Amino acid sequence: MFDLQKANMWKRISAWLFDFILLVIGTVGAALLLSVVLGYDAQNAKADDLRASYEQAYGVDFDITGTDYATLDASVKATYDAAWKAYAEDPAVIAQYALMFQYTILIIVFSILVAFLLLELLVPLLLGNGQTLGKKIFGIGVMRIDGVKLSPLLLFIRTVLGKYTVETMVPVLLVVMAVFSPNAFLMLALIVIGILSVVQLGLLIANPARTPLHDKLAQTVTVDFASQLIFETYDELLAYRKKYNEENKESGQL
Repeated sequence: MFDLQKANMWKRISAWLFDFILLVIGTVGAALLLSVVLGYDAQNAKADDLRASYEQAYGVDFDITGTDYATLDASVKATYDAAWKAYAEDPAVIAQYALMFQYTILIIVFSILVAFLLLELLVPLLLGNGQTLGKKIFGIGVMRIDGVKLSPLLLFIRTVLGKYTVETMVPVLLVVMAVFSPNAFLMLALIVIGILSVVQLGLLIANPARTPLHDKLAQTVTVDFASQLIFETYDELLAYRKKYNEENKESGQL
């Protein structure tokens, strides 16, 4: 009835790279703005001051390497260990680093969200047919798998639930948590990221439409915009099917 004009993979990759660069720029800009609003630098300086106060009080340097620590004599090691224990157990230090962790998560979550909402949701809504700036440049678009134009709801599901939440924030937050607590989260982060990578690769290879996870969730597909027939509504699709069937039937009778 109508052929699915799948977007060329190289065009999709090129569009993704272009959009990824814009997302990084947008995320960094939003993160800088949020850090200023939250006073992140001031809180970081406060944490540094707490650390420096213990180093000065005990006459130690917390930044020494494991190799340097091994060369210390027993009395210096004892002083270092006592200083580190007192520092790590100080309620003010614990509270400050908990606040820094919360600010870090907050900045990461909202800066990436702002970039996605602007570049992957607002821009496609304005351009139409699920086109980001990258897709617009390389002549590809997004539609429902039945050939109907993408609705704002499906675009929201594709962008916020698929791209932002599942494909981006789940691995990013696990990596951040692994950095702050490697013993607890490093293996979990590697497992989850590995599973997501395998799923994505499997969908791109095994699925005839080459639809990644966010397209699967929204039931959408990326197509060549110039050659793909996209219907404005489902009723328009039904009318086209009816006309197509009638024409075929008449041709058969002839």
